[in-house]
Amino acid sequence: MSFETLRDTGTVAVLLGGKSAEREISLQSGATIVEALNSRGYNVKEVDPASDRWLSELGGVAFAFNALHGPGGEDGVIQGALEAMGVPYTGSGVLGSALAMDKVRSKQLWQGIGVSTAAFTTLHAGTRWSEEIERLGKVFVKPACEGSSIGMTPADTAAALESAWREASRYGGSVIAEQFIDGPEYTVSILGDEALPSICMETDNEFYDYEAKYLSDDTSYHCPSGLGVEDERRVGELALQAFQSVGCTVWGRVDTMRAADGTFYVLEVNTIPGMTSHSLVPMAARASGMSIEALVERILELSWEAQNTDA
Repeated sequence: MSFETLRDTGTVAVLLGGKSAEREISLQSGATIVEALNSRGYNVKEVDPASDRWLSELGGVAFAFNALHGPGGEDGVIQGALEAMGVPYTGSGVLGSALAMDKVRSKQLWQGIGVSTAAFTTLHAGTRWSEEIERLGKVFVKPACEGSSIGMTPADTAAALESAWREASRYGGSVIAEQFIDGPEYTVSILGDEALPSICMETDNEFYDYEAKYLSDDTSYHCPSGLGVEDERRVGELALQAFQSVGCTVWGRVDTMRAADGTFYVLEVNTIPGMTSHSLVPMAARASGMSIEALVERILELSWEAQNTDA
């Protein structure tokens, strides 16, 4: 089957929901993708891995559009399962998904190759809280393998750091404390080998948290972000380097902060960004003249090409 015949004769399974803490956001993203593919004439089937029957529901599908967020869907697990089943899928593969999801290992890699990223440490029960605050100053504490700012808390005292660690530990896995960068946040969406226009986010909250991302109507988004031509080029190149260095492909989003001296610092790579009404990749695509329907189809086409599924 070629990509041209996929719409006419194949079935695209949209994976949505799942069991992670980001389930509700995934359901919203999946609904957007289902609507877009339906509008383009594809035969679409919704599959929720939280169902006991989800594996059997993938029987006979030609391609899977992965709209799962968080552990189990964005960390290489579902990607490995799909590869074992012989079902091609959208986005990054097993390695890129696993590395990008793990903030500790991705930041270690960036430090090793010279990609600017904020200083950090991993936290555990034996951490010397006062020493880490003295070394790093104000930090943001978060689970190393969650997204959407889930479990994320600022801390600028030893007591607050320990409390933030306990909160983030509830989600399991490693916990990271990242040095606070005092400046605006810019996010860069990636589509293929191209960096889309950057977006600057402004919120009255202390940081761009879950509420600001998905619930608030008061968060301001600037796209174009207001950066000059040279700065836009710099942040785009940095985002592409961070994205590609951890083995990611097809599409994603790279979050950065800009310090007072103008330096951009990579926070993290998102391999399956949100596709909700508040989401940033569709916003950047619109700034490039691309509708949500065209964006979703382009992701599908790029993924098809990357997985070499042409008959």
